[in-house]
Amino acid sequence: MKPGHFSLKNQFRNQLRRHWPARLSLPPGDLLRDATYRRLWTSILISSFGGQVTMLALPLTAAVLLNASPTQMGLLTAMEILPFVLFSLPSGVWLDRVRKLPVYVFGESALAVVVASVPFAWWMGWLSMTWMYVAGFVIGAVYTTAGTAAQIVLTQVVARDRLVEAHAKNALASSGAEVAGPGVAGALIKLVGAPLALLVDAVLLIASAAILRGIVINEERKPRPDARFWRDLRAGVRFVAGNRLLVALAIAVGGWQMCHHAAIVVQILFATRTLGLSEQAVGLSYMGMGVGTVLASLFGNRVSRRIGPGPCLVLGFAICGVGWLLLSFAPANAWGVAVFALMLLLFAAGAVLVFINFLALRQAVTPEPLLGRMTSTMRWLILIPAGPGALLGGWLGEHVGLRASLAFAGCSALLLALLAWRAPVIRNVRELPKPESADDWVGAEAAVRTAPLPDTP
Repeated sequence: MKPGHFSLKNQFRNQLRRHWPARLSLPPGDLLRDATYRRLWTSILISSFGGQVTMLALPLTAAVLLNASPTQMGLLTAMEILPFVLFSLPSGVWLDRVRKLPVYVFGESALAVVVASVPFAWWMGWLSMTWMYVAGFVIGAVYTTAGTAAQIVLTQVVARDRLVEAHAKNALASSGAEVAGPGVAGALIKLVGAPLALLVDAVLLIASAAILRGIVINEERKPRPDARFWRDLRAGVRFVAGNRLLVALAIAVGGWQMCHHAAIVVQILFATRTLGLSEQAVGLSYMGMGVGTVLASLFGNRVSRRIGPGPCLVLGFAICGVGWLLLSFAPANAWGVAVFALMLLLFAAGAVLVFINFLALRQAVTPEPLLGRMTSTMRWLILIPAGPGALLGGWLGEHVGLRASLAFAGCSALLLALLAWRAPVIRNVRELPKPESADDWVGAEAAVRTAPLPDTP
């Protein structure tokens, strides 16, 4: 070895240490510098990647392998929503009495079992639409409780004034999976078939649960001696009903959910039957969704700070509506395939803008003892219109045409954006509000009152 080799090597290392960290390291104060949040973020990234497989494999199993009709696809989606309507309110009361992180961990593990049941049933020759309906219902039931717990865990890890930033970073974690996930999922589905591809999601969900188990949150639940189930449930509903901002958000986002589910029940059918795309081509098209999520995740927090959470939410409605309306007019050729990918990009970008602001606003205004009941009540309210939306989309797709479902979703979303913009309670929200006083709301004696509107500049 030549003399001076080690000194040159050390000089090179010193140069790397001086220049690269400044470019590649996280900025001071970034949320990802916090070890607890970083672990939570990593879990979201892993489970989101597996979710991309299920997002394609589950409907493709029904549409291609079981030859489901549009009405059956609508019913499958409705079965996933039904548990939210049935169980959201009581699960919120229960969650306010227990530690949230163990519920979140159990939910990830339970989802792995349910997802793995589909390839097992296929291998045993038992798979049918009935099996898919039951699996969809159980998945919805797990999300009803564990999904609410996951949202509350975030508020235990991140300060409330940084919730929009946290939700944007969580969306960025999902978007990383959405960029690569659909292409990999499509190739995997083509290689082993849609049912077997679901095993990948099951493994990733187990990995996500293992990561979550390492998170330490000092959450102490002190049972109240006067706790009563129905009384506490009513207190949570009263809190939501007594806050004009929460009521307006529930109505607006509930309308968006109706549009979204009317479109989602037919978009896979439109891709495979109208555009003639293969499973792998559908997966590649869904990479547009990842691009849209990345863009909105990177710039959503900045846009929200600039124009305010309320207007940013309305902008998300309009972007989604444009995407669905464009696809309803797409030709059945290569241009139509491009429009399909563009629709997915616009939908993802709009949905991120909707949810990073919707989640942050409702969490910011709610005192900690009521977070479980508020979250479950809001999820219940916004998903009540989702079931009829899915059934209506399936009915329109089967009796009028797949384009009719997409046109209905697009026009309704644009109308919703216009109505939401005309509502001052949403349009005037330019910053996150402060939480209500817990003492004013906890317990059956909580009185219904109108919460003051957030200050506007």
